[in-house]
Amino acid sequence: MWQYLTDSYNWSGNEGIWARIVQHLWYTFAALGLSAVIALPIGLRIGHTRRGAFLAINLGNAARALPSLGLLMIAVLLTNDIGFLPVLIALVALGVPPILASTYAGVSGVDPATIDAARGMGMTGREILTKVEIPIALPLIISGLRSATLQIVSTATIAALVSLGGLGRYVVDGLKLRDFPQMFTGALLVALLAIGLDAIFAAISRLTVSEGLKAR
Repeated sequence: MWQYLTDSYNWSGNEGIWARIVQHLWYTFAALGLSAVIALPIGLRIGHTRRGAFLAINLGNAARALPSLGLLMIAVLLTNDIGFLPVLIALVALGVPPILASTYAGVSGVDPATIDAARGMGMTGREILTKVEIPIALPLIISGLRSATLQIVSTATIAALVSLGGLGRYVVDGLKLRDFPQMFTGALLVALLAIGLDAIFAAISRLTVSEGLKAR
């Protein structure tokens, strides 16, 4: 594995490690972005209104319980496509539940006395959500995004199963060719990428969450 990593040939070209990392990041952030677009508004709404929580959370957990490989095959059959779309569907199904659950938990967990005080100051429902509930819920919202990122980046290796790129290419091709250094290199790079992205979200959390919430 060390020889594979230190060989400059493996790092260059359209099929080199750098290119595979960029592809893997593209799959990850495309799925994470779409998951956030779907889950954040729903989580904010049901957390703010306290309506529909049971249905939304349970549907999200049911989607998370589906095996990613089986979900990928179902998506391939439904879309009649072997490419990026079924991979995106499978990854979004993994990304939505943690974002939805954490956003709902964060907003619904805001102290009712705080909301009553904001309402007593004349704030509208939208102002309470944007100026009170979201800032207080921010640590849990970021935690949900962080969890979704880890699940997506580790599962994005399935893209190689439908002839796409990414770091999963090394795992799948290495297993097929019994090239274990290549396979272990792919697994190691996915793990390191996950650790790096987790560290970035940890830094974002430290920079965006207010000092009062950190102290509490």
